[in-house]
Amino acid sequence: MKAVALVRHRIVLGEEAFAEVSVWRVPRPVEPSTHGFKYRLAYVVSGRCVVLYDNERGKGDHRHFGPTERAYSFSSPERLMADFRSDIERWNRENRRS
Repeated sequence: MKAVALVRHRIVLGEEAFAEVSVWRVPRPVEPSTHGFKYRLAYVVSGRCVVLYDNERGKGDHRHFGPTERAYSFSSPERLMADFRSDIERWNRENRRS
């Protein structure tokens, strides 16, 4: 089985803000992740990525919020999307963007 794109799109969220969302089902976990998904969800404001969720090889599941990077506990693509939306809302609140 090859990787299968489940979601791949860009969402314009304002004049200077957009989200890019990519989620694939993969035949083997992207180590050290243990699930069958590869993902990259990015929120970009004024040309700068301010929220990022991804699971790159060697690092595993993690999220960036502003300058901070932390491990992320992946449970499902639906939970991932909900957490990403929540972080976008939080970043906008904390940075006075509506």
